[in-house]
Amino acid sequence: MSIILGIDPGSRLTGYGVIKQQGRNFIYLGSGCIKAMAAGEDLGMRLQTIFAGVSEIILQFQPDMFAIEQVFMAKNPDSALKLGQARGAAIVAATNNGLTIAEYSARQIKQSVVGTGAADKTQVQHMVKTILKLPGTPQADAADALAVALCHAHSHDSISKLSGQASKTVRGRLR
Repeated sequence: MSIILGIDPGSRLTGYGVIKQQGRNFIYLGSGCIKAMAAGEDLGMRLQTIFAGVSEIILQFQPDMFAIEQVFMAKNPDSALKLGQARGAAIVAATNNGLTIAEYSARQIKQSVVGTGAADKTQVQHMVKTILKLPGTPQADAADALAVALCHAHSHDSISKLSGQASKTVRGRLR
């Protein structure tokens, strides 16, 4: 059983999603958005809000794993830099709490949850709702964060299975 915190970073709105994985089953624990966009708030204050928000979520849910979406190269370099800084604030909160960081590209996340790396936000929301058996559709940033957590669960399972098979093969050869 693992608790996974997924983060969809943003300098104004950072989505978070927390799931529990029990074998092949996923249980929704919580999701939402950290709003770091108060009027007149400078970037430093927004980053502090993200750091404090992620730290609070970690204390509340006690995750075993932390996954975050990678920075993509946006058309606007300033936006990409701010996104990178928001990611940094969330990553520092996770490392300060002893969590290892896993990073996934938007394409990997969509491929893992929807089946195509070119999925749009509504498709991601629908699949997250379906996989987690949610009564309603989560807000887009929260759904993206839940998708990050689901992607990590799938990736972590695959790696565990491969390493387990590799060790069985090695043991089999040594006998």
